[in-house]
Amino acid sequence: MGFRIVVSDPIHPSGLELLKAQPDVEAVLTPDGTPLAELLADADALIVRSETKVTGKLLENARRLVVIGRAGVGVDNIDLNEATRRGIAVVNAPTGNIIAAAEHTIALMFAVARRIPQAFEALKRGEWRRGEFTGVELRNKTLGLIGLGRVGTEVARRAVGLQMRVIACDPFVSAEYAGRLGVSLTDLETLLREADIISLHVPLNEQTRNLLDRRRLELVKPGAIVVNTARGGVVGEAALLELLNAGRLGGVALDVFATEPPPADHPLLHHPRVVATPHLGASTVEAQAGVAREVVEEVLAVLRGRPARNAVNLPAIPAEVDRVIRPYFDVAAILGRMAIQLLSGQLVGVRLTYKGEVARYDTAALTAVALAALLEPVSAERVTPVNARLVAERRGLRVAETRELDAGEYPGLVIVELEATGGNVRLGGTWMRNEPHIVLVNNFWVDVVPSTPYYLLIDHHDRPGMIGAVGTITGRHDINISFMEVGRLEPRGRAMMVLGLDDPVPTHVLEEIRRIPHVYGARVVNLSPHPAAHQT
Repeated sequence: MGFRIVVSDPIHPSGLELLKAQPDVEAVLTPDGTPLAELLADADALIVRSETKVTGKLLENARRLVVIGRAGVGVDNIDLNEATRRGIAVVNAPTGNIIAAAEHTIALMFAVARRIPQAFEALKRGEWRRGEFTGVELRNKTLGLIGLGRVGTEVARRAVGLQMRVIACDPFVSAEYAGRLGVSLTDLETLLREADIISLHVPLNEQTRNLLDRRRLELVKPGAIVVNTARGGVVGEAALLELLNAGRLGGVALDVFATEPPPADHPLLHHPRVVATPHLGASTVEAQAGVAREVVEEVLAVLRGRPARNAVNLPAIPAEVDRVIRPYFDVAAILGRMAIQLLSGQLVGVRLTYKGEVARYDTAALTAVALAALLEPVSAERVTPVNARLVAERRGLRVAETRELDAGEYPGLVIVELEATGGNVRLGGTWMRNEPHIVLVNNFWVDVVPSTPYYLLIDHHDRPGMIGAVGTITGRHDINISFMEVGRLEPRGRAMMVLGLDDPVPTHVLEEIRRIPHVYGARVVNLSPHPAAHQT
């Protein structure tokens, strides 16, 4: 089955070529005049830049949509809350344009400090007014970075090379990291008071909206320069104009505006101390190609069930962590699908235990995958790793995680335990020899490679003839057994038989197996791609 991917904004041809090279993808470019909502009715993915506004209303009829890809960094044109509620992953491409954005920031700093655009305009008018455009050097000036993320980091590296003193305000960065860059961390008010040039590198959200308002801007030293290549709305534009007119600011450089495009009569565009560009931070040939390829790769990863490295509303997975935990996504999903089919009574809570190598890392993404596999078969709404925790919370389910470094004989172990009124269900799995293994069923240790569509789990007393009795019944009903595994607490004691089957088990056959002497219970688990309701 192929994927239908709608591309609503222009992206670099290298991204489109990558899409079209996929044998399982139909790429749909938005034709002029065709409502986007109609195209999304049967789309699996949507790729946008900043032009398309992905609102809750637009998503109402996008019932198949699995992922939205933003070719760029900022996602303020996407209703994240609504996408998350609907279980739609949102991914972006934050690395493809980092260097372009950093270089543009430095370029704007030079342009304001040396008043390059104003001097050029005067020269075009035939005016040779050198004295009027005397600028300042960047060397030995203090650069204050508000935000030391990817772009802020690259700006810092270049500023240090220009022999600038660099300070930064970022509560999510360690002093050790900043120190390696040659940057000193400080609080926002100190930064505003000390910096000769202030550059913003933060996303636009409720915490950063109007971050530099009039009150904070009045803290800056006289003659300071403000540069914003982040997002429009993080700086109060009216306050900038007031302080420019009052002579408090030496200059302003803007690549972004609260409303884009800004009106032609926007007063900042006509101020002699302002340099402005039309959101060009990512507008280099190299950046556009990199961003297009990156967002396509992220969208394809989500559609094919692989973890995305740049998910906005999913736990992010660094590359070094991804190498270790990626295989356990399959393990967690299998355990979740099996556990919910073994449930008896009312589900009360879910506990996930991570042991060994997997316990050394952030397991939030693994928990999301397991919860989605658990809840999707029993939910009327679509459940994905994006909204699985929200669905669990709405259902009042307790979700707990524990980690232990000792996994015994296994490299890593994932255990999913369901607390229910009809008794707990406990399943464990690992990744060995490049494939998932089910190694724990309740209290019984087994080794099952989930390679067949159906599994028959029989809780019984270990005694001669038990295997033959089960085989006789399945053979009589033409049910083919692929393999069998038995885990037991002790010889001739309580045991768990797991049979991998090529064929489904009708209810009357399951009842016949349950009537075998010394069988305490028998359940069937369906792991085929589209399982029917589980048998009890």
